[in-house]
Amino acid sequence: MAGSENFAHIGRSVFIRGDVSGSEDIYVDGQVEGTIQLSGNSLTVGPNGRIRANITAKNVMVSGSVEGNIEAGERTDMRKSAVVKGDVRTRRIAIEEGAFFTGKLEILGEIKVQPAPGAVAAAASSAPSHSKPLTSEQSK
Repeated sequence: MAGSENFAHIGRSVFIRGDVSGSEDIYVDGQVEGTIQLSGNSLTVGPNGRIRANITAKNVMVSGSVEGNIEAGERTDMRKSAVVKGDVRTRRIAIEEGAFFTGKLEILGEIKVQPAPGAVAAAASSAPSHSKPLTSEQSK
């Protein structure tokens, strides 16, 4: 996770029911029920963390338990003490030996920047045209 200046910690004795969203990394060692939305940031579920929520984050690292779907834009890590029950969509995944995972796994492809169809057509039409066939005199 990033430096502590953009880091929120949900402690062991904290219980949150509802929607959690933000623009900083979050470490959860307590309980969260609802949804967690951290599209550009990371979520770490500590060994005491108990999540019953659908999660959307850039990176997700689980050492505790998650019951719900995970969608990670970059990476999902399941440590040996992790218990994950739900579907996971991610670009990269690491599952340590001993982790428990029940659900469907979908590895997302890399984002490829495609030129717009109009840009390709414009480039093709602006290319010089050599449509005159060579005559036998020109080829000598």
